[in-house]
Amino acid sequence: MIKEIKTVVYDDVLHLEAYRFEGIIQPFPNHFHEYYVIGFVENGQRCLSCRNQEYTIGKGNIILFNPCDSHACVQTDDCALDYRGFNITKEVMLDLAEEITGKHELPGFSQTVIYDDEIACYLRTLHELVMNGSLEFGKEENLLFMISLLIKRYCQPFDECINECSKEIEKACAFIEEHFAERIYLEHICRHAGLSKSALLRAFTRSKGVTPYCYLENIRIGAAKKLLEQGISPVETALQTGFSDQSHFTNYFNRYIGLAPGVYREIFLKNNGSGGEKHGKYRG
Repeated sequence: MIKEIKTVVYDDVLHLEAYRFEGIIQPFPNHFHEYYVIGFVENGQRCLSCRNQEYTIGKGNIILFNPCDSHACVQTDDCALDYRGFNITKEVMLDLAEEITGKHELPGFSQTVIYDDEIACYLRTLHELVMNGSLEFGKEENLLFMISLLIKRYCQPFDECINECSKEIEKACAFIEEHFAERIYLEHICRHAGLSKSALLRAFTRSKGVTPYCYLENIRIGAAKKLLEQGISPVETALQTGFSDQSHFTNYFNRYIGLAPGVYREIFLKNNGSGGEKHGKYRG
């Protein structure tokens, strides 16, 4: 039986997460992140859905997600997924883009799946440097070269990559984001948005690519990550982010992030002493 190996490193110099998933067979349900994702498939084949399109991804593909791009994937062959990638916050990406273009403007990936040997070379080199705890500025060079090529070849202004959202859906999202830690009922969201339940469900799913409840769970997971990074216990994190109990929280966190909350928290509690990287490995 193939063992799943999940390794995550937070680089305090570059301010990004690097992760490597090996031997992965678990599906990832429809969800989104509040940060950019740049990934590379080393092996395995999956069916990926993103932005209302479906793709077959495999060895050599680079995956690009903008913040809030809803996506899901499932294994389609007998080979487990071997995948490496980076999570980059909007704040860090804004600084990188300004350094490269001179404009204080977020980039938006115009394509979800690409094949580009030059970018893949920078991506894999950068990933190895971060994973190995390099102290040299070569990792910053590779990051800037990679982002520069992505912006030049596959990006447009971020606002142009966001689907138009009606005022009613904006109100619904704002209500969820403000009250995520509370027990929310569908009728509360509908009342705030000024829509019936059926109208809200149709319009919200069409606009955001996820249901209102899935949106709520994703907002809770995003908030939970920030608390865990501060060293808050999984039990307290579950309470502060509106999950009914720790078991419920753990199941959702693992489904969307691929790691247990406690494992994710340990990454930020333990410094391995090599260049400020915080490192965690989990074998399933």
